[in-house]
Amino acid sequence: MNEENERADRPGADEPAVPPVEEGGRGIFCLDIIGQIEGHYTLPPDNKTTKYEHVIPALVSVEQSDAAKGLLVLLNTVGGDVEAGLAIAELIAGMKTPTASVVLGGGHSIGVPLAVSAKRSFIVPSASMTIHPVRMNGPIIGVPQTLSRFRRMQERINGFITANSRIDEGALRSLMFAEGELVTDVGTVLSGREAVACGLIDCLGGLSDALEWLENNQ
Repeated sequence: MNEENERADRPGADEPAVPPVEEGGRGIFCLDIIGQIEGHYTLPPDNKTTKYEHVIPALVSVEQSDAAKGLLVLLNTVGGDVEAGLAIAELIAGMKTPTASVVLGGGHSIGVPLAVSAKRSFIVPSASMTIHPVRMNGPIIGVPQTLSRFRRMQERINGFITANSRIDEGALRSLMFAEGELVTDVGTVLSGREAVACGLIDCLGGLSDALEWLENNQ
């Protein structure tokens, strides 16, 4: 089975990434980022994924829509493809349409830039966020160029996070390279309150808080 047919067989393959605004609504579009961020390689069909080739044109449509008064981004993601996640985050950060994000459950790994990409970020107290350095599954070429590529990619991610939140570079790196909290890895798991306290997320809050902010900033 080729890749195109495999995608077509998946549940929800033809569903829009951003549902249309209903007649009589308040013009708030909703984008849910769940499971793994799927990039250039197709993940197994039983994985719950957010496909960047669906999300990117949907964001462009929202930005061009006269009906769009705001974009609500709901996140519950374990991370995924770094390039795809950062591409989506950059698009959200560059929108003139008011944007708000809510971390529900988890906003891990590349989910961190996605969470801070909105103009206003919220997190529920029960949610968590995992911050760790860039890592790659599978074999890699053990040459200095590989390490240099990882370092430059990490700098891009760190630069985006610090530019779109209140956390500074030093604090971010301390969380990223902390030892003793993650099994077989370095990094830090933050609760909702801790994510706000360190300046990563703007404030504690849920759906109604994000909607209220969007309605007041149209």
